[in-house]
Amino acid sequence: MLDIFRTLPGLLKDLEGAELIHEAVVFAAWRRIAGEALAEHAVPLKLENGTLSVAVSNITWQRHLKDLCGQMVFKLNAALGTPAVTFIHLQIDEQTVLEHRSKMRRPELDLRYDAEKEVSPELARAAGAIADDELRRQFLLAAGNCLVRRKRMTGVRTGSDSDRGS
Repeated sequence: MLDIFRTLPGLLKDLEGAELIHEAVVFAAWRRIAGEALAEHAVPLKLENGTLSVAVSNITWQRHLKDLCGQMVFKLNAALGTPAVTFIHLQIDEQTVLEHRSKMRRPELDLRYDAEKEVSPELARAAGAIADDELRRQFLLAAGNCLVRRKRMTGVRTGSDSDRGS
């Protein structure tokens, strides 16, 4: 994945509207470097003249990230293979963070809901042989996800698709 980030800046130089694409690449790199926990509280907003503006959920996260900004700039630029970000500006914008969080969780929740609907009683009984509760739960979710993907690839609607009216 890092190789993809490193090759993109060279390709972007010749594209029209490269600023928006460049910004999207930086945002993707941010999400990868920040990880899930940080992404729950910090959302990139814009990249302008090397300054990455990031919305944070509250003053505590702003203070916490302020100490990490130097490391984040280094990691972003290392991942991108170019000095795309020179400064990170942190602004408190709880509403933006909450909206982003809900957008990110929705597909995951939909997939989990669909996967759980696909687990047949027979599959659940067979999985009962797995002694570890967490391993059994993960197995059933993986099996359900497999069944959902197979149905989507073949164009068959899942039970929850009709429940949601899709």
